[in-house]
Amino acid sequence: MLKLVRLALTRPYTFVVLAMLILILGPLSALRTPTDIFPDIRIPVISVVWSYTGLQPDDMAGRIVTYYERTLGTTVNDVAHIESQSFTGYGIVKIFFQPTVDIRTATAQVTSISQTVLKQMPPGTTPPQILNYNASTVPVLQLALTSDTLDEQQLADYATNAIRPQLLSVPGVAIPTPYGGKTREVQIDLDPKALQARKLSAEDVAAALARQNQIIPVGTQKVGAFQYNVKLNNSPVDLEELNALPVKVDGDATIYIRDVAHVRDGYPPQTNIVRVDGRRAVLMSILKNGSASTLDIISGVKAKLPLVEASLPPQLKLVTMGDQSKFVKGAVSGVVREGVIAAALTSAMILLFLGSWRSTLIIAASIPLALLAAVAALSAMGETLNVMTLGGLALAVGILVDDATVTIENINWHLEQGKDVQRAIMDGAQQIVTPALVSLLCICIVFVPMLLLDGIARFLFVPMAEAVMFAMIASFILSRTFVPMMAQYLLAPHASGGHSSGELAAIIESHGSMSTSPTSRNPFVRFQRGFEQCFVRVRNVYRVLLGLVLTHPKRFVVGVLAVVCVSFLLSPWLGRNFFPDIDAGEIALHVRAPVGTRIENTASIFDHVENTIRQVIPPDQLGSVVDNIGLPVSGINLTYNNSGTIGSQDGDIMIALRENHEPTAGYVKRLREVLPAAFPGTTFSFLPADIVSQILNFGAPAPIDLQVAGPDQAGNHRYANELLRRVRMISGIADSRIQQAVTYPQFTIAVNRSHAGRLGISEEDVTNSVVATLAGTSQVAPTYWLNPTNGVSYPIVAQTPEYWMASLSNLENLPITDSSGRSQLLGGVASISRGVGSAVVSHYNIEPLFDIYATPQGRDLGAVASDIDGIVRATAKDVPKGSTVTLRGQVQTMNSAFTGLLLGLVGAIALIYLLIVVNFHSWGDAFVIVSALPAALAGIVWMLFATHTPLSVPALTGAILCMGVATANSVLVVSFARERLAVTHDALRAAFEAGFSRFRPVLMTALSMIIGMAPMALGLGDGGEQNAPLGRAVIGGLICATCATLLFVPVVFSLVHRRDAAPPDAGPSEPQRESYDHSSSEPGVIHVN
Repeated sequence: MLKLVRLALTRPYTFVVLAMLILILGPLSALRTPTDIFPDIRIPVISVVWSYTGLQPDDMAGRIVTYYERTLGTTVNDVAHIESQSFTGYGIVKIFFQPTVDIRTATAQVTSISQTVLKQMPPGTTPPQILNYNASTVPVLQLALTSDTLDEQQLADYATNAIRPQLLSVPGVAIPTPYGGKTREVQIDLDPKALQARKLSAEDVAAALARQNQIIPVGTQKVGAFQYNVKLNNSPVDLEELNALPVKVDGDATIYIRDVAHVRDGYPPQTNIVRVDGRRAVLMSILKNGSASTLDIISGVKAKLPLVEASLPPQLKLVTMGDQSKFVKGAVSGVVREGVIAAALTSAMILLFLGSWRSTLIIAASIPLALLAAVAALSAMGETLNVMTLGGLALAVGILVDDATVTIENINWHLEQGKDVQRAIMDGAQQIVTPALVSLLCICIVFVPMLLLDGIARFLFVPMAEAVMFAMIASFILSRTFVPMMAQYLLAPHASGGHSSGELAAIIESHGSMSTSPTSRNPFVRFQRGFEQCFVRVRNVYRVLLGLVLTHPKRFVVGVLAVVCVSFLLSPWLGRNFFPDIDAGEIALHVRAPVGTRIENTASIFDHVENTIRQVIPPDQLGSVVDNIGLPVSGINLTYNNSGTIGSQDGDIMIALRENHEPTAGYVKRLREVLPAAFPGTTFSFLPADIVSQILNFGAPAPIDLQVAGPDQAGNHRYANELLRRVRMISGIADSRIQQAVTYPQFTIAVNRSHAGRLGISEEDVTNSVVATLAGTSQVAPTYWLNPTNGVSYPIVAQTPEYWMASLSNLENLPITDSSGRSQLLGGVASISRGVGSAVVSHYNIEPLFDIYATPQGRDLGAVASDIDGIVRATAKDVPKGSTVTLRGQVQTMNSAFTGLLLGLVGAIALIYLLIVVNFHSWGDAFVIVSALPAALAGIVWMLFATHTPLSVPALTGAILCMGVATANSVLVVSFARERLAVTHDALRAAFEAGFSRFRPVLMTALSMIIGMAPMALGLGDGGEQNAPLGRAVIGGLICATCATLLFVPVVFSLVHRRDAAPPDAGPSEPQRESYDHSSSEPGVIHVN
């Protein structure tokens, strides 16, 4: 290292160029590096979407999903677990993989087995859609389509076929099928009475449509010198031609489709309604997918919107909503602002302490260089600029000051000895190179255990650790090169000869003496001298206090340990949260009407709910209200959906508040009180609304997910209801509900096969006719019509309109025909009964389960989870045979992260201790250095307790970092104490001199870190809440660790080395302890007898 310093002094231009390269590469890297809210959370998931129109959840789960899940375990590698949801018509299977999986191989394996199992699926099952995504795949922008003249079908058609294809070219974007509107298709409305009169059924129309609409090329023909393409009118070009398709020839009469149905450009029964501020609309959700940043995706979409709008009719209004880039920019700029403020405050503090603008300029110049070098290193590692990496850099600002400050302070000390500048630089570097290296290693090594984290916590905090370590390494190198080079040009020899004696007593006396510098009219100089005088008085108080505790070491040690132990008793009252709550000004409310409610009635309920919301939230606080009611028309949307919607009775209300709004949590609490009372029978639950919560919940609608899984579904449902009853009694819990509904109303049609057979009717005839009537012909006989205007193929679906099937008698009068054309009524061959079925069937690792979702309110997540664990243990005897009860969701992630971080904290202390042993070749001195760490932990507990901050993953990360910083200061004191012990052979005297002489640098570095953390600890700005616990933990730990470093460490050092033998002519021995006059009346002077 000394060679590096010497090189910087002899070849200064080399390091000037190095600094210039950093100034160029750093900003370039920052501009080219993606900016996002979080690092890329690479927990790979493959979702397989099975679809079968009209298939009920129980059949979807039993006939498709369960069989498919069983085959995955034997054919796909590196599967962590499998989750599935079976809805009406859709089966969503989510395969979660180990982080180390090769997702390309996994996708190939999943695709292969998905094609293989089709033979075992119900006839007509189409190959599934396969999607890749991860925890970061969340909505980042929404586009709302509204119009005063265009209807919902036209809005949906423009969204699907005009807007969506143009936006899919934006890198990193995923756009599901638009929500709301009416899906355009060629609708053949069957007339049951006309069919019955002509002895036809819906199956006959479906068969005729399939026979008459043939999309098959017929080939070419060579005639003369030319080869002709032959085009057959086997597929109607105009919709009116469909009306003229023959269905049946009865004698001399031909029955056409127009005789039993009406063909129109229409839509199927609407299952999904979207309203924006009370108006019907279509909503397009833009999701982040892949490695592209949120800001790049949103800017790319917005850049394409002018071109998209130019191709749309002028009466269509396209409005952007839910723009997460505002929150991301606010959060990122907030972290940057915190770092700038921290750098400015620490520079001002250094200027105040040193009183030299030259020294301060050197230190201040090294900080941005270290940060820019760290940014370049992060970019090279493939990391993004986000609140975690930028938070790590802001965190490092206070530490970065340490390297340069210690270097400059030591150079100035040697200049005071009368040395020339180069000699002072070299001697100063030689004196601190080992402690500085050890300090660097201590701070870096505490982050090594964080590499052992798994899950989301690993992807969040490893980049933060990398940012701190890169900045520290850059700062260490700059302090050995750039800082000495700048000092050579800016610092000058001191006028006075300084200290000529090597005795520290004289040094102490000089440092304690008041300055006799001539008076100055410069206000800053006068202020700095006044501060210096105050500092001298504070140091004199410290000198007296240090002498006092050194004369009563055992009492002091016992007292400190007692205070530390008492402090740890506060830990249970801190509470535990995975991450702090973020106020992004958004509220997401899920509403579930009585199960089975028609979508029209659900929309009516939503009208009243919206009115109540507008009464609770003042108009000047309310931005927009968006309703999304019912099931979307695509399984892809269900894959990305995290709200828990399972049918027409469900819906979400997204509320955006205006800027400068009141706390969102207050409105949520008030709505939780008002809505259930105003709408009995309707269930309300508040969902993760902001991008941070959605990522941390990883697709779950609540942070608490209590799962009851096992083969006995009836028993599990009874037990889940008992658990729910008890969970609702827990203090501080809200929105508790069972996700799965088993009371969905249904009609069961029981065909009398024997009687039907005697009439020539088979089960197949009944099935085809009922399917074609109620679900449409899209599944059993799919056909399509190519629109020559826009080039889009639309499905042709024959189906009986809902208004013709409005009663049970209408269903009983449904005509059924056999293969020979004979007709019967459904009621004549079958009986119809009322019953209930499942609205959704959920699996976890193939086993059926029931989810009890809940959210904490006014209480920490850890305390609520502990109470739930108590309920589970108390009811363990009631668990159905073969079933298991597991607490998952954010609770499981939090417990895993806490275990990893607590083990990391212990591991950090152990690694620090072993590192110091290696460097100092002493078990005892290593123990002395780490003896300050318990006080740091006590300070963290007190700070979190005083600020009502629950223990969280950021707070534990701050605790780990604090261990390294606290150790670095102790290293300085113990290193100097060892030097003085080698000279005086008196442990007491060495401890006293080390504490006094290191008082200024230790205080400067600690205050730099504390002041640097202050903006972060305040948690101001967008998203500032998430890193506030980290800053508070570091500040609390450093305050107590600094006190321990200056008082406790010297005392422990004197006790550990009290048996060291002193030569006969050495300084004062143990009996001379009282000779240290700590009550001297002469300010700034210590008398050594």
